[in-house]
Amino acid sequence: MTELSPATAVPAALWCDRCGESVAAGPHPACAAARALEPPRWCASCRRRMKVQVVPTGWSAVCVEHGERRG
Repeated sequence: MTELSPATAVPAALWCDRCGESVAAGPHPACAAARALEPPRWCASCRRRMKVQVVPTGWSAVCVEHGERRG
């Protein structure tokens, strides 16, 4: 059985985690500004819409492929 190293466990960000568009298309200044106050809505690795829950102490976002992120 081969174990994945942390560097290969999650692919590099290919998609904007706020709007879901390609990061190769150029900078997303409006998305970067909004991310200061909002949780991610799209998985940056696979472009799947994530299930997001916001609570007074933070947020959690779950991608069915890549798991949970918290903030």
